[in-house]
Amino acid sequence: MNTTYAEEIMTVFNERTSVRHYDKTAKISKEELSEILTYTTKAPSAWNLQHWHFTVFHSEEAKQKLLPIAYNQSQIVESSAVVAILGDLEANKNTDPVYDPLVQAGHLKPEIKDTLAGQISRAYTDKSFARDAAFSNASLAAMQLMIVAKAKGYDTCAIGGFNKDQFVQEFSIPERYVPIMLISIGKAAKPAHQSNRLELDQVSTWL
Repeated sequence: MNTTYAEEIMTVFNERTSVRHYDKTAKISKEELSEILTYTTKAPSAWNLQHWHFTVFHSEEAKQKLLPIAYNQSQIVESSAVVAILGDLEANKNTDPVYDPLVQAGHLKPEIKDTLAGQISRAYTDKSFARDAAFSNASLAAMQLMIVAKAKGYDTCAIGGFNKDQFVQEFSIPERYVPIMLISIGKAAKPAHQSNRLELDQVSTWL
């Protein structure tokens, strides 16, 4: 029996696991990694401001440079690539690039764009809001990246354990961006550790 589109999607979600041991001989081309990242940018974001930036560690030299900053976790150099997910603290600066093409194409009325721009401008006077938005929206992109990678036959692991201050300094990250997480990408050398999920009634409240 042929699987349906929905079944294929659910299989990807069900089979995605956090892989920490990769086949060091497996490579991913810049073209394929770019395709994965392009699909990643389809993730939702508040006001469609796309609060993310990706620092891609593709070469062996780059991954070796990242290794001590990520506390010498072997997956950094064993994986085919590592993508650092950065959150955009100044995503409000994307307002015109995001909305002006829609206005010019007739998909958005200028007065609606002005209303949205006003909302965004007011919200970004609050630095706490800007930081929270950077983390939450960039995290949506991070999850999308892992799902897309799995659909393309690659395994991933989200890594929160790295020295963010050293990362910013070593790779000259502009103040506009805040490091959120690293995601290793590659082919699993062995299955992920068995994990358990809490029952739905332990993580949900129905009203």
